[in-house]
Amino acid sequence: MRNIVVVIPAGGQGRRMGSPTPKQFLPLAEKSILAHTISVFDGLSEVKEIVVVAPRAYVERTRTLIRRSRFRKVSAVVSGGSWRQDSVRNGLHACLNKNGVVLVHDAVRPFVDRNTILAVARAAQRYGAAVVGVKARDTIKVEGRRRGFFSRTLDRRTLWAVQTPQGFRFDLLWQAYESARRSKFVGTDEASLVERLGKRVRIVPGPERNLKITTSADLRLARLMVRKKA
Repeated sequence: MRNIVVVIPAGGQGRRMGSPTPKQFLPLAEKSILAHTISVFDGLSEVKEIVVVAPRAYVERTRTLIRRSRFRKVSAVVSGGSWRQDSVRNGLHACLNKNGVVLVHDAVRPFVDRNTILAVARAAQRYGAAVVGVKARDTIKVEGRRRGFFSRTLDRRTLWAVQTPQGFRFDLLWQAYESARRSKFVGTDEASLVERLGKRVRIVPGPERNLKITTSADLRLARLMVRKKA
């Protein structure tokens, strides 16, 4: 695994965080959340290239962050689109290396670890598509047509909460994006686009600590996790 390409969509506005600054640029210890996330991949010998997708108004700020952090593997910073799907497609288009495995990873998941990254990459290489996830611990119920009432309960034993990174053979993911674009289909994640092609996606069990920082409560927890790690 010496040819891994990573696309980091960092185009979100962070409205649920309630901050005027997009959440990926908020401080976590002495660095921004985004810098923490990039540093994990930049430090892996197996990663060949990183493309970061930033909000249009923050592209130059992101480039400055990368220069000051002296990241060696970021080949491009490109502008995001209206939807995450558009942003990731922009990132894929900007990749110099379009062979091998590509990983898509949320900018606001800074606690991803090397073992998880490589496990997803290996599974993607072998099966074509793989995602990291954790088994559902809570009972999941479906709200019915009548709001405020459940219509059924799902079997928890078959349910997974999907995280990132999500990994794919590059040509397969690009094919999935082109198919979605032609059909004007918007998926919830990259794997859902690949599933539309009739491809199976491999599940890679992941760690609970692969936190996605979405709300102010998540950020407080992340800061505690950083202090505990230090």
